[in-house]
Amino acid sequence: MYERCSHCDLKYEMEPAFWYGSMYAAYGLAVAVSMAMFIATEVLFELSITEYLIYNGIVLVVLIPVLWRASRLIWINLFVSYKADFDRMGQ
Repeated sequence: MYERCSHCDLKYEMEPAFWYGSMYAAYGLAVAVSMAMFIATEVLFELSITEYLIYNGIVLVVLIPVLWRASRLIWINLFVSYKADFDRMGQ
């Protein structure tokens, strides 16, 4: 991620280790993906648990960049309110 917002100049690293909390959001997203895959594999494909674990591991590794970015977006939205009509010059 960038150090500052190009629109409003918000500093993303608000305090040391601010983004550590986003790990909780990433964990929740990974659990949601894993549960959806488990239900899909049980209903549609009837895979064994070993096959599910292999496929789930592959999917989670591939989705790491997506989950990482999404978890950071979720985390910052808990602490920073978005103002669509914000004008940096008029502050």
